[in-house]
Amino acid sequence: MTDSPFEHGVGPATLLDEATLDQCIARVAGEIAADHPDGVVLVGVLKGALIFLADLARALTAIDVAVGFIAISRYAPDSGRVRILYDVDVDLEGRDVVLVEDLVDTGLTIAYLLEHLRARGPRTLDVCTLLDREACRIVPLPVRYVGAVIPDVFVLGYGLHQADLYRNLSRVVVADQDVVARDPEAYVDALYRVH
Repeated sequence: MTDSPFEHGVGPATLLDEATLDQCIARVAGEIAADHPDGVVLVGVLKGALIFLADLARALTAIDVAVGFIAISRYAPDSGRVRILYDVDVDLEGRDVVLVEDLVDTGLTIAYLLEHLRARGPRTLDVCTLLDREACRIVPLPVRYVGAVIPDVFVLGYGLHQADLYRNLSRVVVADQDVVARDPEAYVDALYRVH
């Protein structure tokens, strides 16, 4: 068994710094603008995609952008089901829609949300994610716009959280999931300390 890099006092490591995130957002915004010159509706999945969606919307200066949100419950144990907690309040009928996520891994949540949004009659419906953990994919589905493909690691920051902590980090870090599961505040000092 290989030791975890965190077992020997090594804390979270930066996976994507601010400059890299800015480059990812600029690239993805350019791709979306090129594909949708007549405008687009961005539908952000709350709460994780909020920061990414805000930065993405600001980067889409060349086209009209409408913004909506959807919120879902966590998977119920042993059910494999989620439920809609808050539904999009923007008319999607006949419009180009991009579903914006912070992280796509198994694809189960995105598959559910795509089915739900297709019923609203969009002209086109694509997926955009900041992070794509392809190695974990169970449901094969197209993710048209990807900020970065990452390995199968646990990440925090830039919208990603543990017990609602770390969302406001301006970077994405790799952390030990077992450590923050036991103590969600374990990395607060290390990640927010002024350097």
